[in-house]
Amino acid sequence: MLTLRRKEVSPDSTVSPSHTHIVTAETLGPVTEEEFHLLEKLDLARLPRHIAIIMDGNGRWAQKRHLPRVAGHRTGTKSARMAIETSANLKIEALTLYAFSVENWRRPKTEIEFLMQLLREYIRKEMPLLQRNNIRLRFLGRSDELPEAVQRDTREATAVTATNTGMVLNIALNYGGRAEIVDALNAILTARNGHPSRDPITEEDLARHLYTADLPDPDLLIRTSGEMRVSNFLLWQIAYAEIFVTETLWPDFNRARLLEALLDFQKRERRYGAINAPASAAR
Repeated sequence: MLTLRRKEVSPDSTVSPSHTHIVTAETLGPVTEEEFHLLEKLDLARLPRHIAIIMDGNGRWAQKRHLPRVAGHRTGTKSARMAIETSANLKIEALTLYAFSVENWRRPKTEIEFLMQLLREYIRKEMPLLQRNNIRLRFLGRSDELPEAVQRDTREATAVTATNTGMVLNIALNYGGRAEIVDALNAILTARNGHPSRDPITEEDLARHLYTADLPDPDLLIRTSGEMRVSNFLLWQIAYAEIFVTETLWPDFNRARLLEALLDFQKRERRYGAINAPASAAR
């Protein structure tokens, strides 16, 4: 059996305390030879606390196979399930999946209706997986603009998983990064209504009113299908995220590709605008 132990984490480490556990092949389920070798290289003490994924390429995947676009969306749910379960097993604190943007309303009506129905079906079908993995489900975006049936299902799913204490799974639904910042500013003004203040709005004020207020910012942003843009996704939160772009289309994004992204993340030097001084200078 493959057993991978995390390295000891120093007291001043920024790594989440939940990362001090043992991961075995049994934890992740059956692994392929490729996954085995990727796991051997992975430092389980330095995983990102929060992973954000732009799930792109469903339409192109279907087009390449001469299938309707909806076939790509349906197959893409399998990749979402893999990403959710693997991240939960690796004790990632938060996973955010970009499911439907505020701009996606421009798509054909039939495709939008299918996506909304697929979402409702997915929530019901995956609830046992979420409960089994102690996952807390949240939805980010302007929920009041969604169809009433979708709003009802998302409210119920959020309530059912509210007491879970494991990974937070965010589904960005009717989400836009600029819209989120506007909503946060309006929330601040509403909170200050009737209490005039000359104090300027700070970054901390804004962060407290974002959809992701109580979560760490993403350390890693993954985008599938090779597109080199962030598509109005978590614009505030990804300011210092490491970005991993893969040519793999979302329906083909498997566990090996996710582990590959984590390995690439661990090769990055994260300075947050500072300069790491040479050892001699530090002395």
